[in-house]
Amino acid sequence: MCGALSITVQGEPKLVLACNCRNCQRRTGSVFGVGAYFGLDDVVERKGTPRQYRIEGDSGQSVVSHFCPNCGSTLFVETQMFQGMLGIPVGGFNEPDFPEPTLSVWNRSKYHWVEFPAHWHRMATQTPESG
Repeated sequence: MCGALSITVQGEPKLVLACNCRNCQRRTGSVFGVGAYFGLDDVVERKGTPRQYRIEGDSGQSVVSHFCPNCGSTLFVETQMFQGMLGIPVGGFNEPDFPEPTLSVWNRSKYHWVEFPAHWHRMATQTPESG
């Protein structure tokens, strides 16, 4: 948001998802977060030094948020579930025609008035065995 940090990626995201977990709700200050996941090989450039905050998610796996020490904006997240990838908040791309999510996770904590398109895959949680 303030421009102190940036990340440049190439190509299309491997996955775009909407996450309704309580941690994403708190991290974004909204009712869900939308992240585009790119492989580490897709990262072309990083500028600035983010601060990090590690939590253990409801899945029992770790999530590390990398954020700006000046304005607090999340630059990217690393999750144990998606090793070898970075999740970049879609709003940071400032591209209204960015590819839409194909997946909605942690729907058990989704706000009841939020509706996602019928063609998105839905998961009650976000563990390898959930559906």
